Amino acid sequence: MTMPPSSPHAHGPASVSRLMARVILALLPGIAAYAWAFGPGILVQLAYAGLLALAAEALLLRLRGRPLAPFLGDLSAVLTALLLALALPPLAPWWFTAIGVLFAIVVAKHLYGGLGYNPFNPAMVGFVVLMVSFPLEMTRWPAPLGLDGSAPGLGEAFALVFGGTLPAGVTLDALSGATPLDHLRTGLAQGQPLGALLGDGTVFGHLGGRGWEWIQLGFLAGGLYLLASRTIDWRIPAGLLAGLLLPAALFHLLDGARHASPLFHALNGATVLGAFFIATDPVTASTTPRGRLLFGAGIGLLTWVIRTFGGYPDAIAFAVLLMNMAAPIIDHYTRPRAFGEVIE
Repeated sequence: MTMPPSSPHAHGPASVSRLMARVILALLPGIAAYAWAFGPGILVQLAYAGLLALAAEALLLRLRGRPLAPFLGDLSAVLTALLLALALPPLAPWWFTAIGVLFAIVVAKHLYGGLGYNPFNPAMVGFVVLMVSFPLEMTRWPAPLGLDGSAPGLGEAFALVFGGTLPAGVTLDALSGATPLDHLRTGLAQGQPLGALLGDGTVFGHLGGRGWEWIQLGFLAGGLYLLASRTIDWRIPAGLLAGLLLPAALFHLLDGARHASPLFHALNGATVLGAFFIATDPVTASTTPRGRLLFGAGIGLLTWVIRTFGGYPDAIAFAVLLMNMAAPIIDHYTRPRAFGEVIE
C-alpha cells in the first residue's frame, strides 16, 4: 500500500548545529575577557575539554551503533565541554577536567539516551560531581594576574595543566586564590563587615570581583546577541535575574552590612553565564511560556538562598539541576489553554 505524500511544509534554516554554533559564537566575548583578565590558561582548558568531549562522544556513539558524522557535527558535545570548562579553574590539572567532561558526556548525556533525552544539564552534572568530590581543587581559581601582566603564558599554562610544572620561582598559592563570592562568604562568616571586605582592591573592583566585572559584561554581550537572534527565549534569563536580584535587593536594603547588593550578585560568579547560556538549555528547561519564567525564577531564588545561607559560594549549578527535576511538573501545570477549550 502506497502512503499518500505528506503536505508540503516550509522548512526554516534552524538546525541543532546552527543553534549550537550560534551559542558558541556568543561565548567568545566572555572568553576573550576571561583570557585578558586571568591569562591564556582558560584557552588551554577550553581546547582540551572540547577535544576530550568529542572523543568521548565518538566512543559512545560507536558503542551504541550510531553514525558518527551527524552527531559529532551537531556541536552539542563541544558546547557542553566549553560551558563546563568555563565553570572550572583554568589551571586545574588535566585529570580533573577529564573527570568532569566524562561524567557530563558519558553519564549525564549518553546513559540517558543522548541529546534530547537527558533530564539534567550535562555540563552542570560534571561541575557538581567535581565540586562535591574535589572541593580543594575547586577553590584554586586564578587571581586576576593577567591585569598586571604576571599571569602564566600559554606555554606555561599548558605545562602546569598537563605536567604540574610551575614557572620558576612561582608557587601555586601565588597563582590562585578564592573567588570574590568565596572571599565574601568567608569574611562574613568570620564577622568582618561587608564594607571592609569590598574595600579589598586585590579581590574586588568597582562593582564586582576584580576582572570578573569584564567577564560578566562579555557574557552579557553574548547573551544579548542570543536574544536578538531569537536563539533563546527572554523568559528564562529574565526570571533567573529577577529571582536572584529581587531578594538580594530586599535583604540589602534591610541589612546592608551583611548582605551584598544585587549588582554585586549580578557581576560575580556564574550569574550571567547561567542566565543566558546554561539555564536556557532547550532540552532540560521548561518549555511553556509561564513555565520558563517560573523555571528561571526558581534558579535565581535557589542561587541566592545557597549563596547567602548555604555552604557553597556560588550555586548556579545546584540550582539548575534542582529546577531540571522540577521542569516536567512546571510544564504540566503551566500548559497554555488550547484554542476553543472551555474551562469549567
